[in-house]
Amino acid sequence: MPARYLIPFYRAAAVFLGVFAPAILAQALTVAAYNVENYLVADRMVEGVYRQAYPKPETEKVALRQVIAGIAPDILAVEEMGTQPFLDEFQHNLKQAGQDFPFTALLEGPDPDRHVAVLSKVPFKEIRRHAKLTTAYFGQKQMVKRGALEVIFASSAGDFSLFVVHLKSRHTERTDDSESALQRAQEAEAVRDLVLTRYPDPANGRFIICGDWNDTRGSRPVRALQKRGDLALGEILPAADSHGETWTHFWRREDTYSRIDYLLVSPGLKSFVAEGHATIWDGPGVAEASDHRPVVVKLKLTVIAQ
Repeated sequence: MPARYLIPFYRAAAVFLGVFAPAILAQALTVAAYNVENYLVADRMVEGVYRQAYPKPETEKVALRQVIAGIAPDILAVEEMGTQPFLDEFQHNLKQAGQDFPFTALLEGPDPDRHVAVLSKVPFKEIRRHAKLTTAYFGQKQMVKRGALEVIFASSAGDFSLFVVHLKSRHTERTDDSESALQRAQEAEAVRDLVLTRYPDPANGRFIICGDWNDTRGSRPVRALQKRGDLALGEILPAADSHGETWTHFWRREDTYSRIDYLLVSPGLKSFVAEGHATIWDGPGVAEASDHRPVVVKLKLTVIAQ
């Protein structure tokens, strides 16, 4: 385990008036958000052959571990994770690759297949699984497909939340909602309202909203997650790779590149963002691991265990 995670003297000599002092676990944090592309059983193309009910190929898993080892995040938010056994496998294989995330949380939302999850090298203070967010889609009550997973961490600056969000994809058979644009916008608004319930004053709140929002910067869903009326929830961090390119998703069928993965920080957390921006990881393995690229931010926060 890296030295910065060791608790010096295991709280020895840290007693004051009979009360243990909080243990410092990390002086800074690297947070990554990554759609790992169907880490589950799904119909897929494998080496040019269409396979039904097929697991994520081992070559992609190896590349995925290579990417995560290259980033070495302290907190890893993932989308398109399967059920708990898949997350357990992912955690185990990452540990074998030198990335030990002893703390995990999975949200199994209304979508039976694809879920959001968090893996962490530092402990959660609290986990909140918001699985029952609803919208009124064409007058009918409908669940936000992947809900919103909130994990809370304790730090020297106070608690902060990480919300992991994977909005509805563009795939749909409905002719009255082209590319699910309305459904995705309503999901974004439901998540936004949840965050404002948790943090009514974002200027003083400390939180990140991250994940695959399945839409571009100027779209209604992405705008909805940034503000409600005149009230700003936060700022989407600018991000680019080592070549200055800003795309995070490659759509093979259309041969197009776009930015649909984001890290949004609240005004109350913005001052803790190192260098004021995020990065898009473009290191070894990224082209083979997923159709997405991870977005990474470093936070100047001291995480503590209470």
